Amino acid sequence: MPAPTNNSRPRLSRGEVLRGAVAVADAGGIASLTMRSLADALKVKPMSIYHYVANKDEVLDGIVDMVFSEIELPMIGGDWRAEMRRRAASAREAMRRHPWAIGLVQTRTSPGPATLKHHDAVIGALRGAGFSVAMTAHAFALIDAYVYGFALSEATLPINGPETVTEVAEQMMGQYSAGDYPHLVEFSIEHVMKPGYDYGAEFEFGLDLVLEGLAKVSGARQL
Repeated sequence: MPAPTNNSRPRLSRGEVLRGAVAVADAGGIASLTMRSLADALKVKPMSIYHYVANKDEVLDGIVDMVFSEIELPMIGGDWRAEMRRRAASAREAMRRHPWAIGLVQTRTSPGPATLKHHDAVIGALRGAGFSVAMTAHAFALIDAYVYGFALSEATLPINGPETVTEVAEQMMGQYSAGDYPHLVEFSIEHVMKPGYDYGAEFEFGLDLVLEGLAKVSGARQL
């Protein structure tokens, strides 16, 4: 068998192309993902990519499906609140790994198998717990609005972990007179600037309120 020449097209697969696209988006955001930047990351010519994906829309559909494949599926027949909590926490972590996906996961109109399996599992877990079809729609929308909204807040806040909170808060407070905004100053000093404050810890508190509210109005069975 003759040895491959330098002109041989590199061996790729659709999976490798999509994993490369995820890596490009993770590094530079979704705006940085073009067919050329993807080709550069894969060290191939742009036309080589079209052997595996038809266009950029197919790339976007594929990488969204990869993100959904990272989210834990709720178990049908289990404690629905525990399952929704586990799924929500997993979705939040996926958004933290891939913040570019926050504004993309709800926009695609050609969902892949992981996306469809994910949605089916969420619906099945709620229906299996006794949610009506209409209440399932309410719950799914509310939970996702909370999860993705919180993920967006985390991704856009000007802090990067608990260790940066005090520095950022002091910088912001230095721009105005404390007497002009007494409630904001009190909140900052008595809560935000306390040692160990972590905005991310608010996620569990809010999620519990959402799930408790759904439990009260849904008529779902309690385990």
